[in-house]
Amino acid sequence: MTSLSARRHVLAAVLGVYKQQRLLRRHVSPALQSTWGRRCVASGSKAEDGTEVTPMLKHLIFKIKSTGPITVAEYMREVLTNPGKGYYMHHDMLGERGDFVTSPEISQIFGELVGIWYVSEWMATGKPKTLQLVELGPGRGTLTEDILRVFNQLGSLFNKCDISIHLVEVSPKLSEIQALTLTGGKTLSEIDVGSPFYMKGISKAGIPIFWYRQLQDVPQGASFYLAHEFFDALPIHKFQRTEHGWREVLIDIDPNVPNQLRFVLAPSATPATAYFIQGKETRDHVEVCPDAGVLIQRLACRIQEDGGAALIADYGHNGNKSDTFRSFRSHKLHDVLIAPGTADLTADVDFSYLRTMTQGRVATLGPIKQQEFLKNMGIDVRLQVLLQNSSDTAMRKHLLQGYDMLMNPKKMGDRFNFFALLPHQRFTHSDQKENLHHSKSLSAAVAGFHELVWK
Repeated sequence: MTSLSARRHVLAAVLGVYKQQRLLRRHVSPALQSTWGRRCVASGSKAEDGTEVTPMLKHLIFKIKSTGPITVAEYMREVLTNPGKGYYMHHDMLGERGDFVTSPEISQIFGELVGIWYVSEWMATGKPKTLQLVELGPGRGTLTEDILRVFNQLGSLFNKCDISIHLVEVSPKLSEIQALTLTGGKTLSEIDVGSPFYMKGISKAGIPIFWYRQLQDVPQGASFYLAHEFFDALPIHKFQRTEHGWREVLIDIDPNVPNQLRFVLAPSATPATAYFIQGKETRDHVEVCPDAGVLIQRLACRIQEDGGAALIADYGHNGNKSDTFRSFRSHKLHDVLIAPGTADLTADVDFSYLRTMTQGRVATLGPIKQQEFLKNMGIDVRLQVLLQNSSDTAMRKHLLQGYDMLMNPKKMGDRFNFFALLPHQRFTHSDQKENLHHSKSLSAAVAGFHELVWK
């Protein structure tokens, strides 16, 4: 494995110590500055006047009339990813004109530091000759673009490495935007029927890129996985403690208001209640995301078998929160049951659940706050280099505003968390297969999760 000092030297070069910079203009209007990161605050929903009868609402009402009340998980799945009417499927919800803004869209520094993390882990695992970067839910492709810029800057380091990009994306609209961002729109979508990917292209630097609809289709091999604001959109089941025991929260048609939905409690325990509620549970309201558990198990198995690492960045908790299901539309809180299909649905990630679902196959680090992770990755060094090499007043202001939004505890700094999956052999004491959340001795060499000294 590559020594820590060698990795520090390379990573310092990427941070800009050798003045290899490229400043990118990413503008978010002042009107949105106060709402950056709003997607990760305040649970519950905000009441609104009037009812907007959307195609999705009509679909859901027909479905409920036909089969009865549906689970919150089924509601989320239909609203977000229904092939014909799903929120994610046919429009761009990111940015100023969308419903929320993410960290990569705010500042180039975020993506660059994430890219440095993958370089560090690739080096720590012995510089394997192949590197598959797999991003789940890549948004507009901005984060992958920033990471590829870091890889390109370190071209000599990767000259004997076969790099490929693998994007897991179900949205036709977003995959189209990703292709434009990463390849300039030069892609091939007429793929053989038996192919695991549905589109492929070549990045501006000549790196092959493939698009898939599910993780299972991505080829096995040494892979480095990335999930930024992905797990929060996976469907959840909601449960409420009652005097008769635990009951699942369902969604039904409101009999008193035309074309409106409401929450109800199942009259008796559902199969999900028996399966997901633990006997030692102390909260009165619980949210469980089975899809997240399945996905984490798949990631853990792949990393255990093939090596690599996974980095998850999202807002969440360590098994202590309860009701976090909420909706956002035009950068504001929105009633989760009003005008389904026109707003984002989200729920905090339970990192303790993810840790449990790895079943000890891999080591876990975190969650730690975004502010701490980025500081450990050298964001202050990178910011100063960019400021010193920019004489553009507007650009300097943009860089400082972006830094504030990423690092301020009242904005994104304390609301987002980083969580990592790593193979046990990654650490010196490979026989010690335990959760590394509180282990400073083992995690000291992992960038981001422990402070590195930048010279």
